[in-house]
Amino acid sequence: MQIDDKLITYLEDLSCLTLSDGEKTRLSGDLQKILDYMARLGELDTAGVDERSHPFDVVNAFRDDEVRPSFNRELILKNAPVKNDEMILAPKTVD
Repeated sequence: MQIDDKLITYLEDLSCLTLSDGEKTRLSGDLQKILDYMARLGELDTAGVDERSHPFDVVNAFRDDEVRPSFNRELILKNAPVKNDEMILAPKTVD
């Protein structure tokens, strides 16, 4: 992929930025370097490599879900400024 003025202008509009000519030139060079590097990575032979391999032998230690006693609901609701019988009520923040 070649980085040209049309692509830089498109990216400038997409990101709601206004770039100077010097910034556009520098961005064009930086983007081309990134794409060249990604192309080099694409040339690597990854046959036989697990797609989820990791250089460290770290394993997630998940535990089984268990029902356990929790906080006392009445005690927590006693301190809430606005509540109903089951929960703390908060103002709506998203329409």
